[in-house]
Amino acid sequence: MTASEDAVAAEARAAGFALVGAAPLGPLERGAFLHAWLAEGRAGEMAYLARRTAERIDPRTAFPWARSVIAVGAPYRPPPPPPEDWRATLRGRIAAYAFGPDYHDGLGDRLAALGRRLADVFPGRRFLHYVDTGPVLEREWAARAGLGWIGRNTLLLDRGAGSYLFLGELFTDLELGAPEPAPDRCGTCVRCHAACPTGALGPGYTMDPRRCISYLTIEHRSAIPLDLRPLVGNWIFGCDVCQEVCPWNGGAASPPTDVLAPHLPSLLALDEAGFRTRYRHTAVARAKRRGLLRNVAVALGNSGNPDAVGPLAAALADPEPLVRAHAAWALGRLGGPGARRALDAARTREPAPRVRDEIAAALATIG
Repeated sequence: MTASEDAVAAEARAAGFALVGAAPLGPLERGAFLHAWLAEGRAGEMAYLARRTAERIDPRTAFPWARSVIAVGAPYRPPPPPPEDWRATLRGRIAAYAFGPDYHDGLGDRLAALGRRLADVFPGRRFLHYVDTGPVLEREWAARAGLGWIGRNTLLLDRGAGSYLFLGELFTDLELGAPEPAPDRCGTCVRCHAACPTGALGPGYTMDPRRCISYLTIEHRSAIPLDLRPLVGNWIFGCDVCQEVCPWNGGAASPPTDVLAPHLPSLLALDEAGFRTRYRHTAVARAKRRGLLRNVAVALGNSGNPDAVGPLAAALADPEPLVRAHAAWALGRLGGPGARRALDAARTREPAPRVRDEIAAALATIG
């Protein structure tokens, strides 16, 4: 390492980043793959991924002054064990990264502070930080900077920290070299592929986001496809399955809390003000109330627990058609006289055609 690279690494570690590396900027070898991926429609409802593609491949198109990227990794705690009998207790699951304040804010502040420290060390140099907030292929740059390898679960993996990592980048006009790339240590292991509930992971270290539970519960804003709803299980924001089974992951898990295993009927009763109070300044806010309650309704439908009928029946009067539609589906999945009565009553008053279709389908399912 050069003196500049040593100084960057020292400052990053002093700022609390467990992993740090750097790489010179240049076009990533992902251009053809990205365009084909977009053409296949794999972005789903993430239309923003089709914008600024040139910048994604080479950040210098937006920042011609930049010469290198400094990549950092900040580990977070793995998830607690899943609820033993979530169907009986009606507990949902939230991905471990969403525990606590929104990482975009905290990590962004730390990166900005690191940029200021480096500007003092290297007077006259420029530093611009990103944390999952722009057209930056973070895993690609982290791998180029030597932080780890991209595994079969499509996440960056480090031998020590596994994949439970927040990533961030500082673009700079410093000339920094690249380390030797980390070797791929997935070997013949395919545990993540075997465990993925929806079969989202594919050959060649690829993933179809349209089937990924994290995408479906966060980025997908409309109705969850019917064939995927039963496969979502009780995940209501994100998913950790492909990380939980990875042999490179370990460490001290987060303690069991209501934050990551919330009571589903209580969430379904949240109004807009209650949602903001509970999830303001957290990553869960990204799903918005209607998205989270849509997911909660699906999880309750997957529970098979008749105690879920009452909360779902009440949700048939929710102000959001998206929530009402998924509550109707869930009642059809649970079945029983109470579910039928609630659906029959809702059918006569429902104004939204798509919700009426869900109600009719649910009634047909009950038979």
